[in-house]
Order: sequence, then structure tokens, then C-alpha cells
Amino acid sequence: MNASSGPPTENLRTYKLVVVGDGGVGKSALTIQFFQKMFVADYDPTIEDSYIQHTEIDGEWAILDVLDTAGQEEFSAMREQYMRTGDGFLLVYSVTDKASYEHIHQFHTQILRVKDRDSYPMILVANKVDLVHQRKVSEDQGKAQATELNIPYIETSAKDPPLNVDAAFHEVVRVIRRQTPDNKKKKKGGKGKLKGKCSIL
Repeated sequence: MNASSGPPTENLRTYKLVVVGDGGVGKSALTIQFFQKMFVADYDPTIEDSYIQHTEIDGEWAILDVLDTAGQEEFSAMREQYMRTGDGFLLVYSVTDKASYEHIHQFHTQILRVKDRDSYPMILVANKVDLVHQRKVSEDQGKAQATELNIPYIETSAKDPPLNVDAAFHEVVRVIRRQTPDNKKKKKGGKGKLKGKCSIL
């Protein structure tokens, strides 16, 4: 029934991706560039925006449900709520803002605490690399932090022409897919035990 060029609509897995980081690091610009293929220069602080799109990644279709979150401190109470629902996270900092780079640790730690896990699908996104002369965080520093957190590292720019914007979102999905079999086993095991208990009762 589906046209060969269009995405299938049934039995597609939905990946809930969450874009986190300090205010002003370009989370909205990255998200809008990914979904709408345009660069938004005007910075309007986000409270919470959600976008959904069918995307083909490595020959496999998926539905990406992306939440663009608030970086401002006054919205920090909302963080745990969206951290609970996310399947994967883009930890974004701006290479022109050293403090945003230093705060990545806090986001990483909070996600693991909320998820009650030792590791979780995340990638480190060094954004605004087009601003070469304003750069305060080097590529080596970014890679070092990614190695320390044991997550992939990618450099991006939401400006036209964009750099690695699609690649960043696709990479999070790949990380989720790599970790999924283990998660499924746990869930199936849990359900099996519950069924066992029911039949005994």
C-alpha cells in the first residue's frame, strides 16, 4: 500500500529524544534545523517544544519524538519529569561558552540518577563550531569529556549550511538501538516473573 518512497506507518518504533543543556547553547536552533531545515537566529528562550518526524536511519524507519527543553535555571524543576520519559539524550553545550561545557556533568549525573542506571543512551554535542574566533572550548576538551562520560562526541553548527545536525540526532538513535536488546531482556524477564506469580495465585 505504501509508496516505495514514503515511510511505512505501522509498527514503527518511536524514539523519545530529549535535547538538554544550558540556555542559549543552540538547542532550539539544532532542533528546528533538523525538523524544518532552516536556521533561526533570534533567540527566544524555550520552555518546552515537541517535534515528531518519520526518519530513516541506517535503512530502518523510525518515528523521532524530540523534546527541546528549557536551559534556564528557573525551569530546572521540570527536568526530572522529561528525563523520566526520554529514551535518549543530546547533551548540548556551546563551544563559545565554557560554563555550558562545565555544566554537562550535572545534566549527565541527573539523567543517570533519574533513570537509576549506570549508563544511558546519550551523546555529547559541541555546538556553534562555526563561531571559530569566539571558541573557548577546544575539540580536545570536548572529546576528553565525552571519553570521561563514556558517550559519543560530535561537533555541530545549526547555521546554514548546517554541520552534523542530522548526524547528531541519528547517532542518539543508533546508541539507543545498540543498548535496546539488553533493555528488552530485562523487561521480558520482569513480565515473565509477574505472569508466573499470577498463575500460582
